[in-house]
Amino acid sequence: MEKLDIETDGHENKSELAEAAKMNYLTKDNALFVENDGHMLTVHIDEKVYPAAYLYCSFPHRNNRIFISVRTDENEEIGIIRSLDEFPSETVSLLEDHINLRYFAPEITKVDKITEEFGYSYWETQTTSGNCYFTVRMGKGNVIAVTTTKVLVTDVDGNRFIIKDITTLTDKEYRMVEMCMT
Repeated sequence: MEKLDIETDGHENKSELAEAAKMNYLTKDNALFVENDGHMLTVHIDEKVYPAAYLYCSFPHRNNRIFISVRTDENEEIGIIRSLDEFPSETVSLLEDHINLRYFAPEITKVDKITEEFGYSYWETQTTSGNCYFTVRMGKGNVIAVTTTKVLVTDVDGNRFIIKDITTLTDKEYRMVEMCMT
């Protein structure tokens, strides 16, 4: 008798796993994205409306146009966008704006100075958004190479900065950044 219960439980678990593994792909045919008056992204799927939808890129540093998770404000996945290219240009512009807001990271174009003290590094940089001074906790993956040439820097407040191509830095700048990388 006990063996039968185990088999039933196992069958139910397989069924739950199969259901969880199903992907709900969002396309131009089943999803309508609009921005409300408060500039929140809203998505209409069939008869259901999600008043607040958030976009999370699976590959934000390599290709932020594919496999985009659309989630509620409770972080529940509504569905996946396989590629922005599958949507009309107006929708693509709207989705790209929201992706750019989520992953906003000024590009560091010049490193003027980095000093270290008591486990922190203090950066003086020039970015695409102007001169910027910020503090980075040493270690803990706050300065990491996300590709062979791209570096992501996260400061103590959670702000992100990008060095798109570390090989374009001067030797002095390169050494300063390299000393902070983990």
